[in-house]
Amino acid sequence: MNQHAIVSKFSHVKPGDTEFKGGGLRDFFLYRDLGIADATGGQVICHLVKANPDLPPEEGTGWHKHLCDFQIVIMTKGWARFMYEDKETLVEAGDVIHQRPGITHYLFDYSKDMEYLEIVSPADFKTVDVPPATETVPPVTPWK
Repeated sequence: MNQHAIVSKFSHVKPGDTEFKGGGLRDFFLYRDLGIADATGGQVICHLVKANPDLPPEEGTGWHKHLCDFQIVIMTKGWARFMYEDKETLVEAGDVIHQRPGITHYLFDYSKDMEYLEIVSPADFKTVDVPPATETVPPVTPWK
């Protein structure tokens, strides 16, 4: 992690300044960069993530963990269902989740309008696939 970067940049990103794009961590999500990784010298990334309307949930993210120091998810639209270790958790618009470093989780279901703000430190955090915390994962909700 770049803990000693000198942060001297001001950043102001308006809705039309950046677009949602594929090519992020998950193909079935679209990502909108908010310029924070650049502004903080790689100390923090902040991006909007939303469901790709052309790719409904089938298998979700799979079981994984993030190698990071800090991560929060703020659900801004719709909903998502996660498994955090062996506990199912429904996250709805307005909810805030602090994912403690290294927690085993699985986003397995989400609404077509799902969108969340994710803030992670460091910006170049890694994602590692892990064995399932439980074999019992509920089915996805079909999109209509």
